[in-house]
Amino acid sequence: MGRSKLAKFAAIAERENVIEPGDELYGQLVGKWREQHFENDNPIVLEVGCGRGEYSVGMARLFPEKNFIGSDIKGARLWKGSTLAEEEELENVTFLRTFIENITENFAENEVDEIWITFPDPRPRDRDIKRRLTSPRFLDLYEHIVKPGGVIHLKTDNGPLYEYTLEVLQERQVEGLIHTSDLYNSDLLEHTMGIYTTYEKRYLAEGIKIKYLQYRVR
Repeated sequence: MGRSKLAKFAAIAERENVIEPGDELYGQLVGKWREQHFENDNPIVLEVGCGRGEYSVGMARLFPEKNFIGSDIKGARLWKGSTLAEEEELENVTFLRTFIENITENFAENEVDEIWITFPDPRPRDRDIKRRLTSPRFLDLYEHIVKPGGVIHLKTDNGPLYEYTLEVLQERQVEGLIHTSDLYNSDLLEHTMGIYTTYEKRYLAEGIKIKYLQYRVR
């Protein structure tokens, strides 16, 4: 492991806007994120697989009346988002370092109002289907922690992942499903709030169409 990564791990270990294994609060905020961490009663928006946290930070800038949590297992990536949040003094965004498989160990049933899945690893090999963040296995976890009527979003550049996710959601007969295979030439653009990740800018520059969908939890 390089010195840069070690330095980033050391930095986030000292930050109040990062919760990770080994912290006193890790696993202790279940059902208490609003009360004990954000100290308000605002809605909670969770970004799973948040990477460098660009979407979480971008939403926190736009919506100070909401609480945002970016979740990822890569500490070096979370360093970027947590650094931006600190520099901008954004108190309505924090980061959770954990495997997505463990998400229900960190949130109570119906505790989350909304989930974003932004540009996840498409896991193209058939043997990795269960590792896709939109597989039924993960959707079950999300739907456990999201309140009834809460919205789950997917934003991706990957056509096969988008089509796979649509098939899964149609089989589950979810409510309120809307989708587009070309976000920036659709009437759904307003749903993504004009936030661009670094990868998204790169994809658009290469002429790759961005796919988007959302549905409501029963």
